[in-house]
Amino acid sequence: MLAGVGAGLAIAAMEWLSNNWHYPLAIIPFATSIVLVIALPDAPPAQPRALVGGHVLSTLIGLMVVSIAGPQPWAAAVAVGLAVFAMGLTDTMHPPAGIDPLLVVTAGLPWWFLIVPVLTGALLLLAFAFIWHRIVHRRRWPAHWI
Repeated sequence: MLAGVGAGLAIAAMEWLSNNWHYPLAIIPFATSIVLVIALPDAPPAQPRALVGGHVLSTLIGLMVVSIAGPQPWAAAVAVGLAVFAMGLTDTMHPPAGIDPLLVVTAGLPWWFLIVPVLTGALLLLAFAFIWHRIVHRRRWPAHWI
């Protein structure tokens, strides 16, 4: 129940940031990440390496694919497949990050999308999860940083 409160607070913050970053909420890729890191904090995909690394790597792959192929439906599929493969190779598997290359390619997003909202948002979510778990739940999180 308390996890629902935490997720709700984080989603409200995400909505506020989307307005300030001038991105539609539908293009901010963190809703499922919030649920994962708040409700399943011990899961490997909820750890910082996977949270931040998965989003950054997947977005980077999406940006590379869209710069080569353009915003084509087939290119989005290739980008998602490459992102999953790369997350598996780098031990940064964060399933919610699979939406990042799809968004980047289908919307033809610019390179700075990697910084705002992806990197900034992932770091803010990491900070929120750390505070939530340490202060509200009084438990050790994360299980490991890297």
